[in-house]
Amino acid sequence: MLVLARKAGEKILIGSDIEVEVLEVRGDAVKLGINAPREVPVWRGELLLAVADANREALRPAALPLGEVERLFEKLAEEKKKEEGR
Repeated sequence: MLVLARKAGEKILIGSDIEVEVLEVRGDAVKLGINAPREVPVWRGELLLAVADANREALRPAALPLGEVERLFEKLAEEKKKEEGR
């Protein structure tokens, strides 16, 4: 990791087409401006982690209590019997 000290108004260049400018320093917060081509995704790290966590949670199988699963199968069997009786 490259660590640089910059003051407000100073810039960092990444390659020939990405520019990071320190816009403001207030207390322990730093406001950055980032100029990058549209095809280069720029994400806040905590947002990217939150999206990844949400995606992992969505892929996790839903856990139903065994009794609930039994009730669902019983209901399905009853509906099938009703349809066959028509």
